[in-house]
Amino acid sequence: MNSKKPYDYLIVGAGLFGATFAHEAHKAGKRCLVVDKRLQTGGNLHCRDIDGIQVHEYGAHIFHTDKREVWEYVNQLVEFNRYTNSPLARYKDRLYNLPFNMNTFYQLWGTRTPREARAKIEEQRNEYAHLAQPRNLEEQALKLCGKDIYERLIKGYTEKQWGRPASELPAFIIKRIPLRFTFDNNYFDDPYQGIPTGGYNRLTDALLKGVEVRTGTDYLEHRNELDGLARNILYTGCMDAYFDYRFGHLEYRSLRFDHQRLDDTDNFQGNAVVNYCERDVPYTRIIEHKHFEQGTQPFTVITYEYPDSFAPGKEPYYPVNDEKNNALAARYRALAEQSGHVLFGGRLAQYTYADMDDTIAAALDLWRKHAKQVN
Repeated sequence: MNSKKPYDYLIVGAGLFGATFAHEAHKAGKRCLVVDKRLQTGGNLHCRDIDGIQVHEYGAHIFHTDKREVWEYVNQLVEFNRYTNSPLARYKDRLYNLPFNMNTFYQLWGTRTPREARAKIEEQRNEYAHLAQPRNLEEQALKLCGKDIYERLIKGYTEKQWGRPASELPAFIIKRIPLRFTFDNNYFDDPYQGIPTGGYNRLTDALLKGVEVRTGTDYLEHRNELDGLARNILYTGCMDAYFDYRFGHLEYRSLRFDHQRLDDTDNFQGNAVVNYCERDVPYTRIIEHKHFEQGTQPFTVITYEYPDSFAPGKEPYYPVNDEKNNALAARYRALAEQSGHVLFGGRLAQYTYADMDDTIAAALDLWRKHAKQVN
């Protein structure tokens, strides 16, 4: 009976995980149908072309990886540029380089050598040496880096992002704070980094080439009809929604974006990303998209990114990985493992935050494992 179904795989979600899995299944000769409730593919990677500027509609995405296999995989599909992520942080009208490095320490204290910077940080950390077991994120951060870095560059930004005081956030959110004692503003340590030339839609289109895709289709509203079309299902949506919130709702933080085209400005801030670290500034960062591709257009497009609470109808971005939600997610994962022909993959279906390279690697791994089982 299953052999008469028109598709080998129904893939729910046209984001990076679903598109990568679909690409591999299609290459193997499998019949795939990809559905997505949004009107476009690519998930949060989707870009909007505004007269040659590729606008990252759902926040800045910079591809970076230390996995050569993944880097070669995406470069076989599209060409990547040489973009290096070097964001700035703004606090009380002063700018600081990120990540925390010798440029940052000079801007904070005027220290010129690694020895001077280490001594200053150690002096500040020693004030909190008595915090043997930090009770919250604030205490953890103070113990790791001291007062100046925490209060200027961590506290306000983190409180905006999570919507609560740092003293009420769990300590494990900050396990370590990278401190670099070189004058290097490259945010990532990974050897491979860049952005697809012409935007991420080219990567998504390449992954889904030849695959049947239906956008504007909400799987959960048409589950009975869609499930009958395929022998196997890959689900990349929210795991609690798949199980009709049987154990309750998993918590997320959301984001909202204010995109603005500035026709009278060709260069608004001189950098792709500037973080705003003061608690009373409502947005967490401003993105200027043309700098992702060294654009020379006579105008620019900027985006104010605001942290937001999550509610039905909003996009889930960051899982709230506290003890309560992790326990709830574990119960849903146990149900997922018993779901037979339904596979679960991607950040929403795993209730995790995942970089793009890890997402691709996980999708490839799931495909390879499942292909062995069904062949």
